[in-house]
Amino acid sequence: MRDKKLIALVVLLIALSLGHDFDHIARGDIHWQLLPIVFFFAKYAFLGLGLFFTLKNKLGPLFWAITAGLGVALGWLAHFSPFTDQTPQYIFHAYDKPAAGLLAVAWLVALIARTHHYRCLCRIPLGQRMRR
Repeated sequence: MRDKKLIALVVLLIALSLGHDFDHIARGDIHWQLLPIVFFFAKYAFLGLGLFFTLKNKLGPLFWAITAGLGVALGWLAHFSPFTDQTPQYIFHAYDKPAAGLLAVAWLVALIARTHHYRCLCRIPLGQRMRR
């Protein structure tokens, strides 16, 4: 039986990720060379295949908890760590209109918060991890 809540959360995370990637494109941070194209293709191929195998009941919450944990770590390194130049302040000021900057920062915070929230929700008791 499919876990509808899990599938809904995965679809939400993919949609938030797409929106954040469009923000990078709108700000001109992405230079369309081979590496960014390969990164986007690999990222959405990974997420799409993960969703496909989740729909086929081959992957479950543990896979998505690990994926979400990696997403939170990469998001923190890319936007909230002291080593980044892509801070929320930079994102906000990259837009001419404050409303657009606020939307972009809110979208980023929603992506990180949802991903972290999902990772916390997916903590599974040890006995249930090895069902098959």
